[in-house]
Amino acid sequence: MHISTTKLAFPVLTPQQCWRGLVCIALCLFLAACGFRLKGVSPLPFDTLYTNINENSEFGSNLLRAIAASSPGIRFVSTPADAEARLTQLQNTKSLRELSINAEGQVEEYELNLEFVFQLTDNQGHMVLPPTALRSTRELPYDPTVVQAKEGEITMVFREMQQSLVSQIVRRLSSPEVTEAFENSASLPVDESLLKPQAEPTPGTTTQTPEMGPMSPRSVPQINLDGSSY
Repeated sequence: MHISTTKLAFPVLTPQQCWRGLVCIALCLFLAACGFRLKGVSPLPFDTLYTNINENSEFGSNLLRAIAASSPGIRFVSTPADAEARLTQLQNTKSLRELSINAEGQVEEYELNLEFVFQLTDNQGHMVLPPTALRSTRELPYDPTVVQAKEGEITMVFREMQQSLVSQIVRRLSSPEVTEAFENSASLPVDESLLKPQAEPTPGTTTQTPEMGPMSPRSVPQINLDGSSY
C-alpha cells in the first residue's frame, strides 16, 4: 500500500514584508494607547434627557436624532424633573451680512453666520458643561441676476452649517470630559436659575417660552465647528 503525504507550504516573507508587519503592529498599539477609536456609537453618561430645543424644528429634530443614534439607550422626556440631565439652549441665531458691494451698489458676496450657545446640567442643576458657544462662518459669492438660484444656495449652505453644528454638539456631549464631569457633578457649581420655581400661568391666559434667549454677561468659551477654541 502506498500512502502519500502532503507537505504544507508556508509562505516565505521577505525582510520588507516583515518590517511592514512590525510597523503596522506598532502603529495599532500606538493608536490604542492614545485612545483612538473608530467613529461609532458613543453612549452618553445618562439615560434620560430633557431639552428646551424645539423638537419640531429642523435643527431640533436633527439634533435629537443624532443624539439617539450616538446613544441608542437615551430617552427624551418632556418634564425636567424626570430627566437625569438637562440640555438647555441659551441662544440659536443665524445672520446674513453683506461682505462686499460692487460699483453699482449690488452685493457681490455675503457672509453667513450661525451661532449656538448651550449648557448641560444634571437633575440637581450642577453645571456638567458650562455655557458653550459654537459658531460657523461661511463666505458666499452672490449674483443679483440669478436671485432665486442664489437664495436656494444660501438655504443649502445654512443647512450644511447647521448639520455640522449638530455633529459638533453630539461630539461635545459624548466627550470624556463631559462623562467625567457628570459622574462627579456633586462638586460642580450650580445654575441657580434652574432651581427657581416657575410661575404658574394665570387661568385663561397662555404663556410662550422664547426659543432663543439673550446672552448673559458671563464668560462663554467660543468654539469653532472644527473643534478649535478661539
